[in-house]
Amino acid sequence: MKLNSANQVETNLYELSVEVDGAAFENALNNVYRKQMKKFTVPGFRKGKATRGMIERLYGKDVFYEDALNDILPGTIDEAIEEAKLDVVGFSYDDLEMGEIGKDGFSFTAKVTTKPEVEIGEYKEIEVEKPPVEVSDEELAEELKKVQERNSRLLTVEDRAAQMDDDAVIDFEGFLDGEPFEGGKGEDQNLKLGSGQFIPGFEEQIVSHKTGEEFEVNVTFPEDYQSEDLAGKEAVFKVTLKELKFRELPELDDEFAKDVSEFETLDEYKANLSEKIKERKEKESDDEMENKLIDALIEGLKAEIPEIMFEKKMDDDVRDFGSRLQSQGLNLETYLQYTGMDQEGFRDNFRPQAERQVKIRLVLEKIAELEAFEVAEEDLEKEYEKIASAYNMESAQIKGLIRKEDLEKDIAVEKAMNLVKETAKIK
Repeated sequence: MKLNSANQVETNLYELSVEVDGAAFENALNNVYRKQMKKFTVPGFRKGKATRGMIERLYGKDVFYEDALNDILPGTIDEAIEEAKLDVVGFSYDDLEMGEIGKDGFSFTAKVTTKPEVEIGEYKEIEVEKPPVEVSDEELAEELKKVQERNSRLLTVEDRAAQMDDDAVIDFEGFLDGEPFEGGKGEDQNLKLGSGQFIPGFEEQIVSHKTGEEFEVNVTFPEDYQSEDLAGKEAVFKVTLKELKFRELPELDDEFAKDVSEFETLDEYKANLSEKIKERKEKESDDEMENKLIDALIEGLKAEIPEIMFEKKMDDDVRDFGSRLQSQGLNLETYLQYTGMDQEGFRDNFRPQAERQVKIRLVLEKIAELEAFEVAEEDLEKEYEKIASAYNMESAQIKGLIRKEDLEKDIAVEKAMNLVKETAKIK
């Protein structure tokens, strides 16, 4: 590979002029021939035994060119970028212009997008407010109520009508102008009264009815209802209340504390619960403070950021979201069907966070550069071990997946953020 030139043609856009000699191209052609020889049929030869020359005479001298180019170009472009000492963030084969291709090799020009020049504002001693952390009696009571509900018993209602917060089992069928409509029928439907699971006004009209009763519920579908055929329409539902249950909460006493925790008394348990709430709120407060620091850093950023950096980050975020869905037994296509979104609209939802993440990364990389952070071998080993532990893999496997240079940048960026937080003036 020979890099003839690397010229800047626009802001953050360079054009590389590259030559590949005949020997390198010949080697790529031979590699492709060895991989594909078995699929060619040549008269007088058993399948897979024809020489490269015979195949080229029969099918054309350029029969292996396309695959050879696909084989040699990626590495060649990487070499040219490295020789040009460019920090490239994007490249498209659509921008590749090929010269004449033959036994003496070939030449091409490629346009590559580089990371922008970055200027930043002050990053030390940023003034920021940190929300105070207190645990109110109401918050503690709410947390205790959740624990009570998790340890409650579901009992059948025998002697009263339905109330809000009861768990009902119903059959129903909906009618518009006396005619049943599609999707308006259900049997043995579980419904927690007051949950807002059904159309506004539906659940409230079950209240005061008893198990076994059949009655009508009159509702009006919201104007913005997802089905246009029903939006804004008045409907009548014929409902049968088949079952009614309520949750009996355990008493808040020392026995309750013993049942749900390792503590002997309710006071001890409440003190521990209060401490956990405080720790959670401390984390939330720290996160809010960090977001304010990030806002301040981004505000001081000056850079012409290539659109491709945002696009690539959006693609990464969509892939990560899809991977999380797969771990839960779903896929992105099914998720989009459930939510009624198309691929483009779904992807666009990631733009705000992608832009924010790209900008803060640029700022922190600049801080790491200005501070000349060095990453020790010990830091690298610790990070490899940390990642390996998180994915239940061996450190050696992680080293094969994550380049040392990339991990060094990540560690330097983390050091930059720590510097910003350590020097911040917290009010």
